[in-house]
Amino acid sequence: MNMNDIVKRLDSKGIRPTAVRLLVAQVLAEATSPLSLADIETVLDTAPKSTIFRALNIFLEHRLVHCFEDGSGSLKYELCDNDEECNVGDMHTHFYCEKCQRTFCLRNTQVPIIELPDGFTMTSVNYMVKGVCDECRE
Repeated sequence: MNMNDIVKRLDSKGIRPTAVRLLVAQVLAEATSPLSLADIETVLDTAPKSTIFRALNIFLEHRLVHCFEDGSGSLKYELCDNDEECNVGDMHTHFYCEKCQRTFCLRNTQVPIIELPDGFTMTSVNYMVKGVCDECRE
């Protein structure tokens, strides 16, 4: 995703494209797996941690990204697959390797939809599978 695409994506979500927001979005767009705040800070080592954190919160609020806890003790963030609206139907399964402590997106494995009691409304879901990845198994 190039910078023009990132600007358009932020714009479509009603997010003002500041320099740090553009950089955070670019890091997430280029990532091959979900990233923690610390991961993003490492890449953007000159940007203040609080500014990166605020950008992520704005992205969450406007549903540009979703986050989940993978068992590592920190939230992981990734861009929503759907350009229009990030919703529960767009969520996919994640796999956490207990040996190398990496998190993988299993994009072709949808999160099972469960029946909720009357009056309950689902706004997000976290479906995490834990085990050993193929590289660590060898």
